[in-house]
Amino acid sequence: MEELLTEIPTQKRPAAFYIKRTIGLILLLAMSATFLFSAYSKIDGENAFDNFQWTFIDLGISNIVAAGIVARLMIGLEITLALFLLAHIFLRSFTYKAIIALLTIFIAYLLIIILKQGNNGNCGCFGERLSMTPVEAIIKNVVMIAVTVVLMYIYPVSPYKNQPYVAMVLALVACSTPFLLHNIYIGTAPVPDTRAVNLDLLYKYEPVPEVDLRKGKHIIAFMSLTCPHCKKAARLLQIIHRQYPSLPVYMVLDGADAHKKAFFEETQSESVPHVFYQHTEEFTDMAGDGVPAIYWMDNGKVKYKSKYAYYQLDPAFMISWVGNNN
Repeated sequence: MEELLTEIPTQKRPAAFYIKRTIGLILLLAMSATFLFSAYSKIDGENAFDNFQWTFIDLGISNIVAAGIVARLMIGLEITLALFLLAHIFLRSFTYKAIIALLTIFIAYLLIIILKQGNNGNCGCFGERLSMTPVEAIIKNVVMIAVTVVLMYIYPVSPYKNQPYVAMVLALVACSTPFLLHNIYIGTAPVPDTRAVNLDLLYKYEPVPEVDLRKGKHIIAFMSLTCPHCKKAARLLQIIHRQYPSLPVYMVLDGADAHKKAFFEETQSESVPHVFYQHTEEFTDMAGDGVPAIYWMDNGKVKYKSKYAYYQLDPAFMISWVGNNN
């Protein structure tokens, strides 16, 4: 008789139990899909990934390689959490808590962005696949935290056999994926160069640069307003300039007036010291064969060139070079 009484509750559960389980499973799948889409949008293409890793320079990491490693690990963490949700790995003891912690960090970062730049542009939460302002992203993260709290109460799952081993395999696959898809470029130092650049041409026409680029050390970027690689370089330069305003970076921009607005809207680089130089023949004479052409100049003489453009704009190296008297 006692055996029969103990079996009845497990055999005939109330309808509310199955409703909560169904709702919980739907919410869990939605959360997992969101994390997977977020990770995918950041690693799908060089533009999306570069923009994401540069956000860590904006947060104060001065070494571009270190910023790249942190970016890959963050993407790996998003994939890990998505897989842990799908595989029901340590949901209550780890996964739910880790999700809340990660989203809280994201909210703090977005608040910093709003304080620095206002609620403008794409926050990069979903790369270039889905544009969101920082405020929209904060709302999204708050909703996800609320959903996670609901899951903690309506969708607990007991640990199952070999769960730690499954967790290790999934975490290894997730964290290695961003490194495999985007190899770390470690050649961040510019290459020595002795090309002659006649900066006197910059002072031949109005407007002229507000500083004398022929004196002292300057990192001068010759860029076209319509060149996609120039836009990427300008985007990184504005991040570096905002974090390290004392670095002597300068942009020389060539292109029609009609392209100015779109260039600055995309790169947010209007605060970077620059001059519009719409004399194509002289511009080409200074820039050389292609743009962006980024020269590191000391008293009007070229010392280095960022051969791989924005990949050789490392703040740590820039700070060291500017402070070196040699």
